[in-house]
Amino acid sequence: MIDLKIGGVPEHFNYPWYLTLKNKLFQPLNVHLRWMDFLGGTGDMCRALRLKEIDIAIVLTEGIVRDINNGNPSKILQTYIETPLNWGVHVAADSNLNTMADLENKRIAISRFGSGSHLMAIVNAHYQGWAMDDLDFVVVENLKGGIHAVQNNTADYFLWEHFTTKPYVDQEIFKRIDNCPSPWPCFVIAVRDEILEKYPNEIRDVLEVINQQNSNFKQIKNIDTILSHHYGQRLEDIQKWLSMTAWNTGTPVESKFICEIQRKLLVYGVISEKKSPEVYIKNMYL
Repeated sequence: MIDLKIGGVPEHFNYPWYLTLKNKLFQPLNVHLRWMDFLGGTGDMCRALRLKEIDIAIVLTEGIVRDINNGNPSKILQTYIETPLNWGVHVAADSNLNTMADLENKRIAISRFGSGSHLMAIVNAHYQGWAMDDLDFVVVENLKGGIHAVQNNTADYFLWEHFTTKPYVDQEIFKRIDNCPSPWPCFVIAVRDEILEKYPNEIRDVLEVINQQNSNFKQIKNIDTILSHHYGQRLEDIQKWLSMTAWNTGTPVESKFICEIQRKLLVYGVISEKKSPEVYIKNMYL
């Protein structure tokens, strides 16, 4: 039995992993898979991959591409969520900031540098035509830190996934100014190079199990009600989110996917050079 540690955000996107672990679907594969929640998101997971604290990460595409570009010894095996992530742009409920134009030159709460909240703030600024050199970031570690920062005026606005933050909007903790969808499929599965070299067959087996779970996920009886209860979200919000979200069921990452993302990240100033797609990806089914 080999031990593997996998990291991800404790959000509705990762409920298929919860089910596979709950139902002990990895045990017949001679794999003991242990899930670790990362409240700090993608930047925290990239750090954990580098430090060998986790072996596998369900991580935002832009964050892991940037970190591999900067030397993270990991590979992207496939997309996990094929659809974009809808990022809400939030301010405090009592803020006098009401439009996207009001946010120019304002302080941006981010979980950490290299996180989705950091990189998508750059993407959003690019969409708005703002000067990149004028962006002012305040590190807050996680969603709880973002809430605290905008409520206590240590930052002005904060980007986080639309449906995860919807309860805080409903409770009038946040006010949502607008949404900023990611310009690429949002989550990928990344694995440390060392693990890929030592356990290629076991990693392939893990992918097959989660892809099978993903293929049936939306057909699970009452899955909308289950997710609503598990994550404390309104049923109508979960139903809307399910209608917008598609899971990958086994298609590997192609070189053109990585080339296009690198092209965009270069435009946004997130990376400084393009590298060969082989630096980023590995197809486990060849």
